Amino acid sequence: MTVSPSAAVSADPVSVAVRSIHAMADGDRADFDPLYHPRAVDRENRIQPPSSRVQGPACFYSTALWLRAAFEGLHYDIHHAIADGRHTAPWAVYQEDGSVDAVFPPTGRTFATTQSHWFLLEDGRIIEHWANRDDLGTARQLGWVPPSPVYLFKMARAKRRALRTQG
Repeated sequence: MTVSPSAAVSADPVSVAVRSIHAMADGDRADFDPLYHPRAVDRENRIQPPSSRVQGPACFYSTALWLRAAFEGLHYDIHHAIADGRHTAPWAVYQEDGSVDAVFPPTGRTFATTQSHWFLLEDGRIIEHWANRDDLGTARQLGWVPPSPVYLFKMARAKRRALRTQG
């Protein structure tokens, strides 16, 4: 099934889910309001930046900006769940308390990954989101696993930079 990201607004659950995935790749802030309930929560945001730990459309827009900053050309081809992109900027993951856990400096490599996203809708908008991702497969393609000693050094340096800009 191919659905244009600019499809007309619809409360059809499949349409809302597909539009939300496309909005993650290239939607403006205003695109998130009709898709996400004001009380929407992302059950996957425990490693995301603190700005993603709020309710509603702002949470999901913040997540989109976080992903776009690290993965140039991010887009989703929705067949079942297929995405690809190129890792071109540091990607930080966060601890439960919002502090930086690890930073993966850019590798410039392309990758493809499978994901499934699960949504609960209320009043025609997303109110909860869960995901299953092949994070290990992505990490292997990007050279994060197993890390070389040089890459471990680059990770430590990138984390120090992130901590300086965070605080």
